[in-house]
Amino acid sequence: MIPEHITPELVNQWNKNTMMEVLDMKFTEIGTEHLVATMPVDHRTHQPMGLLHGGATIALAETVGSVGSALMVDTKKFAVVGLNMQANHLKSIRSGLVSATGRIIHAGKSTHIWDITITGPEGQVISICRFTNFIKAINP
Repeated sequence: MIPEHITPELVNQWNKNTMMEVLDMKFTEIGTEHLVATMPVDHRTHQPMGLLHGGATIALAETVGSVGSALMVDTKKFAVVGLNMQANHLKSIRSGLVSATGRIIHAGKSTHIWDITITGPEGQVISICRFTNFIKAINP
């Protein structure tokens, strides 16, 4: 479970000098078993046809799942490493703000599995993703 004292403001500080900062990803909600982050759909996240790029969508989903797992482990003892991402892109979008809601569905000792739903400004489902993290012990 994610500790209750973790706030979006705290987590958003980690974005400095990362892809998350470049794509303007922001965490807006953090619960004990879920997280929500947003990303604008604009020139930074478009593919050449002016639609939201599937890779940008996956970057948002992986960010949510990776941060969620990192908040659930002692990062001095464990590294969170993305292992597998499955994504189904169901709808295209040209502009607005997309939201990614990630829910932990398995929090084992060595793997975490997240279901992440990406929605558009009117709540329409854009993509559904399943993301697996490997929780790797850091050797001293």
